[in-house]
Amino acid sequence: MIYTVTFNPALDYAVYLDRFEHGATNRTAREELSCGGKGINVSLVLRELGVESVALGFLAGFTGDAIGARLRELGVRTDFIRLPAGMSRINVKIKFRGETEINGQGPDIDHSSLEALFAKLDCLAAGDTLVISGSIPRSLPADIYERILARLQGRDIRFVVDAAGPLLANVLPYHPFLIKPNHDELGELCGTVLSPDDTEAIARCAHSLQERGARNVLVSMGGSGALLVTEDGPSFHQDVARGELVNSVGAGDSMVAGFLAGWQEKGDWAWALKLGTAAGGATAFSPTLATGAEIQQVLHTL
Repeated sequence: MIYTVTFNPALDYAVYLDRFEHGATNRTAREELSCGGKGINVSLVLRELGVESVALGFLAGFTGDAIGARLRELGVRTDFIRLPAGMSRINVKIKFRGETEINGQGPDIDHSSLEALFAKLDCLAAGDTLVISGSIPRSLPADIYERILARLQGRDIRFVVDAAGPLLANVLPYHPFLIKPNHDELGELCGTVLSPDDTEAIARCAHSLQERGARNVLVSMGGSGALLVTEDGPSFHQDVARGELVNSVGAGDSMVAGFLAGWQEKGDWAWALKLGTAAGGATAFSPTLATGAEIQQVLHTL
């Protein structure tokens, strides 16, 4: 089973405007409401690809009720911790001549609720996959990623980590199955600046993260495609999907979902990378997370 953790889920409220005047009453042309959070995105795209997962994390208040209900409507299994106070955040996305975001802070996560999450994670079994991604709320300890991986170490659980900076660097000694930095994040971890078309330098940096503990390194490189450096030795490059960029939000999460779906289906690195690239591209070409049909359409062009 694949489990995803979203520490700070959100309702994403997108408002589309034909005109905007500061300090005045503005009326929307249309509105969209969706569930947000990197782990949730992974679970949603896995569902589109016919792969079951369980979404874990924390919900609070009436907004938390709405997030849980919407995910269940979409066919995603959930096992969230209900917080005793506060409300899950609302992120407002203003669509007018680009996108302006106003992101909520989210509720405080108390010690007993965190322990309840640990108890759920303790039930994971050998062969399960755990996806941890994104930033962490201010109420959680800064080393929460490390605590989780240390707690589950040695149980034959595949850890997938999609984060940046110290959150990612500090989990490398726990040998995550897959990490997915983009080329900028990879360069930051290696103390250098990487050009997205310099695959040799990117491969060297990816290998250096393997030396620090990562098993497989998947690097998204924008218009230069993606590079996968595997624990088996070979590296694979996949050209970028071709299409019109509409919305980059969730594209990286979709790549992770596609990769895991491809790996679970065939156990083949090249196929996992190709399906991951198709899923990431399909979301980038769509105003929302890609559907299964959209992913298949992009896949046929690769």
